[in-house]
Amino acid sequence: MTDTPHTQTSRPGRISRPALIAVVAAVLAAVVLVGWWLVRGTPWTADAARDNNGIAEPGLTLYAAGDRDPAPPLQGRTLDDTDFNLDNLSGQIVVINVWGSWCGPCRAETPGLVRIANATANQGVQFVGIDTRDDRAAARAFVKNYDVPYPSVSDPTGKALLPFGSVIPSAAIPSSLIVDRDGNVAARVIGAVDDTTLQGLLDDLLEEGPDATGTGDTRDGDAS
Repeated sequence: MTDTPHTQTSRPGRISRPALIAVVAAVLAAVVLVGWWLVRGTPWTADAARDNNGIAEPGLTLYAAGDRDPAPPLQGRTLDDTDFNLDNLSGQIVVINVWGSWCGPCRAETPGLVRIANATANQGVQFVGIDTRDDRAAARAFVKNYDVPYPSVSDPTGKALLPFGSVIPSAAIPSSLIVDRDGNVAARVIGAVDDTTLQGLLDDLLEEGPDATGTGDTRDGDAS
C-alpha cells in the first residue's frame, strides 16, 4: 500500500501570531490617538480648583482680596513685533489669556474675549495674550481672523510661561489670569473662559477700590 502524503492545514478561524500582534498594535495606537485628541481638543470644564496633591484642575479659582499673590512677570516681543512688559500696565486690571492657534477651545473662547476687551477698553481693563508653542504665521492669521484688538506675547518655545508654573500648568491651554489693580492675581480660569463669567469677574474688580488688598501695587513702572 502506498502512503498518502499528509498536508497540514490551518484550523478555520484561527489567527496567526504575527497577525494577532499587528491587530493589538493597531488597537493600542488608536487608543493613544484618541486620548491625545481628547486632551488637546476637548474644552476643560469649569468646576474645580485644586486636587489633594496641589495640582491645578480645570475650572475657576477666586482669590480673596487679602489672599492674593503677585502676578508672575511677563515681558517679550508681541506678534506685531513690539516690546511688551506687564509692569507698564501698573494700576490697571489685566486679563492674561494663554492660547494657541492650534487649540480648539481657544477658538471657541476668543470671540467672547474680543467682545469684552472692546467693551471694557475705556474702563481701566487691559487684555494681553500669550501665544504659546505656535507657528507665528498661523498665530497672526488667527489674530486677524478674530479681529483680536489686544497684543499677544509670542512664546514659541514656552519660555514666557515658565514664571507662571506655580499658578498655570504648562499643558493647560487655554488658561486665563485676572490681575487686579495692585498687580495681584484675583482669579484664575484653567480651560476656556465663559464670557459671562469673565464679565462678572471684571465687574467685581472694577467695584474694588485701589489697593483693595492693602499691599500697594506689586508691579513696578507707571500706568500707560
